[in-house]
Amino acid sequence: MNIAIDGPAGAGKSTIAKILAEKLGMNYIDTGAMYRAITLKAIENNIDFNDVSSLINLVNNTDIKISNGRIYLDSKDVTDKIRTPLVSQKVSKIAAISEIREKMICLQRELAENGNVIMDGRDIGTVVLPNASLKFFITATVEERAKRRFLELKAKGYDVNYDNIKKEILSRDEQDMKRKISPLKLAEDAIVIDTSNKEIEEIIQEILQQHITRR
Repeated sequence: MNIAIDGPAGAGKSTIAKILAEKLGMNYIDTGAMYRAITLKAIENNIDFNDVSSLINLVNNTDIKISNGRIYLDSKDVTDKIRTPLVSQKVSKIAAISEIREKMICLQRELAENGNVIMDGRDIGTVVLPNASLKFFITATVEERAKRRFLELKAKGYDVNYDNIKKEILSRDEQDMKRKISPLKLAEDAIVIDTSNKEIEEIIQEILQQHITRR
């Protein structure tokens, strides 16, 4: 069984997907982390994000692996490094390049073929795994998403501003929904879960009891 989880930035889909994978004994694939890893490498190599050919060449010479919820970039664990504010600001530019998305989608489908997976991202239910056994669209108000991201970054020691984070999330939403290749959108057969003002465990139980265990 493959489960597809989509939704905008900060809605909680990665946290939900990870916990569900643990409870159901499935493999968790964070596709957003794959794009973040490429973004991190481009930043570290001082590549101009407007230089598409150089970015494509970078991807063609990059090895990405996911294991036990950790992401490895050219054999190095970058799970924590890809969560910086700078990577978050730049990742949509990487994700909008068609040649990069095509390569990532092929890799994501290969991962899904190797066993039961829960995969989260922006285009899982619509493009990557259109025949997934279950599809969820995890969302929340922009205010709630900005608050979560603000608290997360503050806890990690970053000097951040709530209003700036809210603007960045709105900008990210617009880029994700309006890009020509694999835009963020609700799959026709997806179940919508609004996580606003809900605790994670409450959401997990709702998904397990109302949807997965009833199949």
